[in-house]
Amino acid sequence: MAATIKDIRAETGLGLATISKFLNGGNVRSENRQKIEEAIRKLDYHPNETARSLVTKRTRTIGFVVNNIASNFSGVLLQHASAYLHDRGYGMMICDSNLDEKQEAESIRFCVEKQVDGILLIPVSKDPSSLSFAEKGGIPVVLLDRELESDAFDCVIIDNVSAAERATDYLISCGHRKIAVIYSGEYTGSERFKGYMESMRRAGIDIPDQYMFAGRTHSTELGYNSMKELLKLEDRPTAVLSTNYEVSLGVIMALNEAGVKCPQDISLIGFDELILPMVMNPRLTLVAQPMEDIASEGARILLQRIEEGKKYPPQKVSLYAALKEGESVRKLSKL
Repeated sequence: MAATIKDIRAETGLGLATISKFLNGGNVRSENRQKIEEAIRKLDYHPNETARSLVTKRTRTIGFVVNNIASNFSGVLLQHASAYLHDRGYGMMICDSNLDEKQEAESIRFCVEKQVDGILLIPVSKDPSSLSFAEKGGIPVVLLDRELESDAFDCVIIDNVSAAERATDYLISCGHRKIAVIYSGEYTGSERFKGYMESMRRAGIDIPDQYMFAGRTHSTELGYNSMKELLKLEDRPTAVLSTNYEVSLGVIMALNEAGVKCPQDISLIGFDELILPMVMNPRLTLVAQPMEDIASEGARILLQRIEEGKKYPPQKVSLYAALKEGESVRKLSKL
């Protein structure tokens, strides 16, 4: 039979109130803490989390609703968030929106019905109404990587506009003026497109319509098909800004298939320091998002909301994404 709190009382001689306080995260005298911890190890005691949640009104579970679980980017954020939460005694329940707004709303409702203590969300929709069910349930939500059309929620992002500006500025500093861009209509893609446009405007560079490729979502297919079209142009770009990791994969596939060499024939800058830069030859120049910081900062803010229970204005944390110079950008003679 599994050990109970009464067995710990018999083993330690302490009162149930002291033992319960310790098990629920309260402070007890050091000598009492030592007695309880020794008893727990000896008796192989495991708390009844269901019973505990009825008392504390907490499940110590965080819902993580991701926009696309197949994405390498989402997987890395999940890994870092899970490690941060585990170290602080929380578990994680993962739901995949599969790039579908309706499924995202259903996933949020599911998390609320499962009585999670809080929700981390990489949103698909820009509409904050999908979070109304969490708001009504008093469950805090922290957004990762993207904002909504509302400033009512905590969020942790990078400054996507300035990150794309730096990448485009770098291409221009290397003598490139024929610079194409591949992006999506999603939040990160549209923000990075703004940065590209601002850099090109500031440099006084006209952009042909055929140098700009947009898709509904970031995907390998978007990168592959866009690069195929760029390679058909009589006046090809000398450089391409790829605004997403999956897009970069597709771009590299198209270049390899066509026998086009990077950077000799065309230069490339991508986003995210994941697997591709480690295996690509030449090494990819990229904008490296601070993945661990995004996940851990989001989890930290969420636990602060849960454990302190204080009402204060939503926090917007914008992290810096560094440009990491590789070998995929050719330096041209400047005009």
